[in-house]
Amino acid sequence: MGSQLGNVVFIIWRESVEALLVVGILNAWLQRQSDTNARTSGRLYLWSGVGAGLVAALAFGGLLLGFSESLPEDAQELYQTIAVLVAAALIVQMVFWMRKHGRTLKRDLEGALQTAADRSSWWGVFFLAAIAVAREGSETVIFLYGTLAAAHAGTILAPALAALAGFALAGATYALLQLGSRVLDWRTFFRITEIMLLFLGASLLVNGFDHLVSLGYINAPQGKLWDTSAILPDSGPIGGLISALTGYRARPDLAEVLVYAAYWAGIFLLFSRQSAPVRKPA
Repeated sequence: MGSQLGNVVFIIWRESVEALLVVGILNAWLQRQSDTNARTSGRLYLWSGVGAGLVAALAFGGLLLGFSESLPEDAQELYQTIAVLVAAALIVQMVFWMRKHGRTLKRDLEGALQTAADRSSWWGVFFLAAIAVAREGSETVIFLYGTLAAAHAGTILAPALAALAGFALAGATYALLQLGSRVLDWRTFFRITEIMLLFLGASLLVNGFDHLVSLGYINAPQGKLWDTSAILPDSGPIGGLISALTGYRARPDLAEVLVYAAYWAGIFLLFSRQSAPVRKPA
């Protein structure tokens, strides 16, 4: 469980910084408006949208947990396993979405804001903030549910404290990034964290696969390919953290290795397709 708390901190930290980036872009655009009344009205809609997005994310989390608790034990285990696999898929989707849209995110948001201002309607600011926060919050809920389900966590206190640590770290990181530090810029931050997210996705995928095997939905050979538990056991404090973050197994079987290899082969293929130049028609 202790190793999974590190994942909770990381997920909260990464997603919160991303949400803060969007809100920061919206707020910075409003600050550049010469009309004081426009700035005041815009900020009111902005923070109302942030609040609405948080409420929507919390409501989604409540529905997710409520539905899980209403299921019988056998169905609940399958439901949690599906949540683990969905979280892994969403992590990959989010990484590639940010790689595709990250460079134009600021320009796209400011263009939408200018359109709203030209129409003398600040509801555009409200919905941009609400959608951004609700999206990041909903992704965080799924990631956390999948991560804790993979660990079969039963207590809420430790994850709650880890979440608070993640929020605090996100605030400090955002402040550092806003200073324009040469040590850490936005590009470096997203490149490092997207690699960490992809490893986390691999870990969740392997955990979900193991759960499907244990539930009897997949028949997989159980023979162990190697044993590095004498060097780095995956149940110790260090090995457990590496296992939770990357999917490392000290005594993996063939099926786990094939799933892990197929995951990274798919990631490499997606990177290749995204990096390939687009041919324009003559």
